[in-house]
Amino acid sequence: MLTVLPEVSGALAARRPVVALESTIISHGLPRPDNLRIAREIEEAVRSAGAVPATIAVVDGRACVGLDDDALSAIATSDDVVKVSTRDLATLAARKGTGATTVAATSHLAARAGIRIFATGGLGGVHRDARSTWDESADLQSLATTPVAVVCAGVKSILDVPATLERLETLGVPVIGVGTDAFPGFYLTDSGHRVDWRVDTPEEIAAVLAAQDELGTADRGTVVANPLPADEQVDPALHERLLQSGLAAAETSHVSGKDVTPFLLDWFHRESEGVTLTANVRIVLRNADLAARVAAALVRAL
Repeated sequence: MLTVLPEVSGALAARRPVVALESTIISHGLPRPDNLRIAREIEEAVRSAGAVPATIAVVDGRACVGLDDDALSAIATSDDVVKVSTRDLATLAARKGTGATTVAATSHLAARAGIRIFATGGLGGVHRDARSTWDESADLQSLATTPVAVVCAGVKSILDVPATLERLETLGVPVIGVGTDAFPGFYLTDSGHRVDWRVDTPEEIAAVLAAQDELGTADRGTVVANPLPADEQVDPALHERLLQSGLAAAETSHVSGKDVTPFLLDWFHRESEGVTLTANVRIVLRNADLAARVAAALVRAL
């Protein structure tokens, strides 16, 4: 049930750099029809930086590591694409369904195919009301058990950032900042919290991953936190207004559980008149570029 695109399998066999990409952002995170164009731009960002892109999804029951253009178009335009996490993969595959993979599912399938580097926008984490709901993203458990480095802009700023960082520490997941001592907050350059370790180049990140192999600590993921430049972040005052109004709207609409994140992201995009959507796209493109450079540096280091 696992199919690897020939371009991707050929690159892996030849020890050329490959970067995994999630598909949920295509089907659920970006508006149509721009989502297909942006998905192609993300893949092109990986290629331009010297690596092979492997967008991951489930198509007609097959877990696909790397999508041809027809499959990419189907994920972007079909109405029956479901959001699939790791726990859903087997059921969806057995039912011959089509689904867009979350961070957790993408990491799992990337690791199965032998891909070490994954680029996304922002991670899931501990939700703000988790003390009463126990609502915590499967992304965290995946990071604790899957040997894939995830290049991201921190965790989504609508979540409980300090609680998420505490969980990552408890789970033994390394968190390193790229060119920063501050943990980024997705739309925000600085979440107000610090990282324990800073790196400044793709080569330094690759050296960390290579050292994990040597020391036997490569049995889990690594968070590579790549912040938006300060002049590209969403205005913090606007972000706070959107967050508070969005949380109130979610409560009024009785939105809960896994539906909260997509509801709030859509709220941000609509109420900011596209400001946060522009930032979101910029985040993913920057992370795709960095991930490709890290993948290339890791090939040279190993």
